[in-house]
Order: sequence, then C-alpha cells, then structure tokens
Amino acid sequence: MTLKLTRRLAIASMIAAGTIAVSAPAFADGHQIQLRMATSGSETDARSVALAEVFGPAVAGFASYEPSYNATLFDQGTELDAISRGNLEMSITSAQELAQFFPEFSIFATGYVHQDAAHQVRVFNDPLMAPFLATVEEELGVKLLSVMYLGQRHVNLRQTREELDVQTPADLAGVNLRMPGTDAWQFLGAALGAAPTPMAFTEVYTGLSTGAIDGQDNPLPTVVDRKFYEVTNQIALTSHLVDLNYIAISAATFNAMTPEQQLTVQKAADAAASVGRLRQLELEGSLIAFLEDNGVEVYTPDLAAFREHVQAQYVGSEFAASWPEGVLDAINALGN
Repeated sequence: MTLKLTRRLAIASMIAAGTIAVSAPAFADGHQIQLRMATSGSETDARSVALAEVFGPAVAGFASYEPSYNATLFDQGTELDAISRGNLEMSITSAQELAQFFPEFSIFATGYVHQDAAHQVRVFNDPLMAPFLATVEEELGVKLLSVMYLGQRHVNLRQTREELDVQTPADLAGVNLRMPGTDAWQFLGAALGAAPTPMAFTEVYTGLSTGAIDGQDNPLPTVVDRKFYEVTNQIALTSHLVDLNYIAISAATFNAMTPEQQLTVQKAADAAASVGRLRQLELEGSLIAFLEDNGVEVYTPDLAAFREHVQAQYVGSEFAASWPEGVLDAINALGN
C-alpha cells in the first residue's frame, strides 16, 4: 500500500511539474488518426518489420501509422514519458522500462519466469495481467496492446562438452560467465550457478579468445552476429531469460477511437506480434543448424532443475520484494 501510494504521488508530481501531462489524442488530416511510433530499433529490426508490414496496413482505413526508427524522434527510454505527455501515440517498450515506473513489472524481466514464446502469450492474456495493465493505463496513460517475443538467452562456453557437460546449475560452479554489469544481471548469473563476471560487451570476443572468461550469455542471433561461435565450443540451451517487448499505445488516443477502430487496432497489434514471433522462432531454429555446422555443440540441459534453482534464489531477495503475492505461482501454473 505504501509503495503504491508513493508511486502515485511521484507520478502526480511529475504531471504537476509538466514532466508528464495528459492531453487529448493527436489527429491529422480530417478524421485520419495519427499513430506515430517511436522505436530505438532499426527499420530492418524484426519488430519494426512486423509492425510496418502487418499493423500499418491493417489500420490504414482510419489511421496513419508513422514509424520513426533509431531513436530519432525520442531518445531510447523516454518514449513512455512522451506518450504520457501527449507527444507520442505509440512505442515498443520493455518490462525493464516499465519497472522504472512500476517495480512490480520486474517479475517479467526475471530468470525463468517466462518459459518460451507461447508461455509469454499465455501470461499476457491471462487475468493475472489485468492489475498490471490497469496500473499502467490508469497511472501513466499507456495501454499495452500485445506482447512481442525477442528471443531466449543461453549459456555459451569455451569448454567442450567432454570437458564440461552442463545439465544443472551445479555444473556451472566456478565458471566465469560474462554477464552485463548491473546488479540484476549479476544476481541472475549467480542464480544460474556460475561466477558472474562483468565485462563490456565490446570486450567479450577477446575475453573468450584469451580465456579471461569461460563463457557468455546471449540469444543465438547475437552469438552469430558477434561471431562468438569462433571462440566457443558449446551452447547449453538454458533459456534462462525469454525476453519480450510490449506494443504500447496512448490510452487517450485509443479511448477516443470508435469500438470498431479499437478492435481493429487490437487485432492488428496481435497479428503483428504473432508474425514477429514466428519469424524470430524460425530464425533461432535456423541458427542452431548454422552453429552446429561451425563446430559448436548445441544441447538442452535439465531445464526443470535450472528453473527450480533460479527461482528459489529470487524468493525472498530484494529483486522479488515488489512482486504481488501469488503472481509467480500463477505464472508457473501457465507453463508447459
């Protein structure tokens, strides 16, 4: 109760100060509704492509979908503020960004909360999400339309499988695993059983090549793009973080639409998310074959053992303090 009151007072103060100001939805040319999308992604980013190819044409009868790429319209991380101020209609946001306003959203950016792409969808569409969605809409003026799948992070190691066969967290004991340097990422690395090592992303290839680190964690597209497969020998498909984005729209803009228009926008967002999800899964599947062709052994460890161990590390920790009671159990119940 104290956390919620403090949060509401903080947002109210931002509104009063002009940092966040609710205004009427923006319209262009007659009855054409202007839907400006600000994203830090490129024009060729899978999320951008899905929205441009699916969402834009679906709403073209009554709205102009106007994407802006590479954070040229608003700096990355400021899009939610822009929507709240009435200066923007749409963005692609993350659970991490939402957690800056509403700490309870950190549960959706935590190891082994989401199990796979299908589980993400089940969680987003389950009644357990209703309080989360309502809070964002009521207190920030942002409506979350659909969930987009970004990919799964896995453990990528220098050792061969003969030297180190990773089946449970115990097998990662003493492994110097590069993880991003924030406290949350380092906590996840330790929860996986490894010795998390902070290192700049630009130094990871060299670190793997010299043995300064034993491994790193990233989605398969990153492993291929950064050529980490040249200096590693195995990938354990730990799937310890199934990353996501949400398609966000101004609640004021959405609520000013007719019911028919709202339905079209919702269906268009779901369709774009679905297309992007299938394409990303197809890409990940094709990359496994590429990695194996390049001498990297790819296999699936005991995911139940990893999930149980990692979640046990979070329970009672500072990172779980903001999670609503019972939500983690509800999310797990929707799993496979």
